[in-house]
Amino acid sequence: MARNIQPILNHVLQQIEPSQKELSDIKKIVLDFTQKIKKILKKQKIKAEIFIGGSFAKETMIKKEKYDVDIFLRFDSYNEKEISELTSEITQDLDIGFSRIHGSRDYFNIKMSNNLSIELIPVLKIQNPREAKNITDLSYSHVNYMIKKLKNTKIRKEIMLAKAFCYANNSYGAESYINGFSGYALELLIYYYKGFLKFIKAMSNSKISKKDKLIIDIEKHYKNKTLLLMDMNSSKLASPIILIDPTYKQRNALSALSYETFEKFKDVCKKFLKFPSIEFFKKKRLDFESLNKTANKKHAEIIILKLDTGRQEGDIAGSKLLKFYRFLNYEISKYFIVKDSGFEYNDKSSAVCYFLVNRKKVIIFQGPLIKQKENLKKFKKTHKKTFIKQARIFSKQKINFSPQDFIKDWRAKSFQTMNDMSITQLEVLD
Repeated sequence: MARNIQPILNHVLQQIEPSQKELSDIKKIVLDFTQKIKKILKKQKIKAEIFIGGSFAKETMIKKEKYDVDIFLRFDSYNEKEISELTSEITQDLDIGFSRIHGSRDYFNIKMSNNLSIELIPVLKIQNPREAKNITDLSYSHVNYMIKKLKNTKIRKEIMLAKAFCYANNSYGAESYINGFSGYALELLIYYYKGFLKFIKAMSNSKISKKDKLIIDIEKHYKNKTLLLMDMNSSKLASPIILIDPTYKQRNALSALSYETFEKFKDVCKKFLKFPSIEFFKKKRLDFESLNKTANKKHAEIIILKLDTGRQEGDIAGSKLLKFYRFLNYEISKYFIVKDSGFEYNDKSSAVCYFLVNRKKVIIFQGPLIKQKENLKKFKKTHKKTFIKQARIFSKQKINFSPQDFIKDWRAKSFQTMNDMSITQLEVLD
C-alpha cells in the first residue's frame, strides 16, 4: 500500500508547494509592509511590536490562487478595547485600501496585490496564557512553539499534505460552519504522529466515541486523564479529540472539531488508504449534472437552492447559511423522505444546497383535543379532511406537490422566519 501511496503524495507536493518566486515575492511585500508599520508605530508613539504569524511564518503555506499572510501587532500597556481602534488608526495611516472585519475582536484585511492580502491582527502582549482575552493573544506562543518544532523540512511538507487533504475534504478550519481542524491543530497532530500517513491511519483506526475520547498531550502536562478532566473547563471537552495546547495546558486546540466532521473525515481517511488517488486532494464542488443522474438512478426528485445572507462574509455568513440549510432540511422532511443532501458555502455571502427526496404518501397532522373548542375551530380552518381518534382531532393530507412547489409555498409564508435567520434570498435553481 505504501508503495502505491508515496508516488501520489510526491505528485501532490509538487502541486501544492508555492514556487520559490511566489515565496520571494510575498516575503518582499511583507518585509516592506512591516517596515512601514514600524515607522508608523514610532511616529505615533504606540507601544507595540510586530510579528509575522500563520503558515507563512512556519513555512507550511500551501499553493493558492490568493494568499493571505497574518501579521500581528502585539500591544503593550493597552486594554482590549483600545487595540482594535489603534490598529484602525495605524492602517489608515498606511494610505492603502482596507476592510475592517468584525469578530470577537476586530481585525483588518489589506489588499496588497491581486493575489495577496495581509490580515493585520491586534493582540495583547501577555506574559502568561491565563492573561489572554482572546484566542489570538496566544498566537505569538503558537508561532514560536511550532517554529522550534518544525525545523525539519520533511515534517513541514507532511503538514502541507495534511492541510491540502483536509481542505479538499471540507474539514479544514475551526469556523463554526466547518467545525474542523485548525491549521495550528493540524501542525500539532502531524508533529505528534510524525507524518501525514501515520496521522490518517491513526484517525481511520480510532475507536472514538462520546464516552471514550482520544486525548493527546504532547508536552505531558497532565499525569493522567482524571487530572486533565478536573482541570479543564467542561466546555472544552466536547470534541472527539482532546488536543492539549502545548503552550497553555487548559486549552483544547481541537475544541471546535465536531463529531459530524470527524466521522466524515475518518471515512475519507479509510477510503484513501484503501483506494489511494490524487482525487482525494482535489476540492469537491457540487456537480449538478451528476446530482441529476443520481436522482434518476434512485427514482428520486432533486431540488437545488441558492441561499443569500446579508451578514458579514466568512464565519458569520457561513454559520447563518448552514443553520438555515439545516432548518430547511427539517422543514422538508415533514413532507418528503430526504435521501441525501449537501451544502456548499462560497466564502462570501451565499451558498448552494440540494435535497434528494421521495414524497411521503400521506402526512398525518395531530390537532388539539376536541374539548379545546377554540383550537379545534382554528385546526379545522387550516385542515379540510379531519378525523377524530382518542378524543383528539387529526388531519390526513396526500402529498401531490413537488419539492420545488413546496419551497415556493414555504417561502411565501415564511418571510419573517427567513428575516429572523438573516436570509435575504431563497432561490430555486433549475
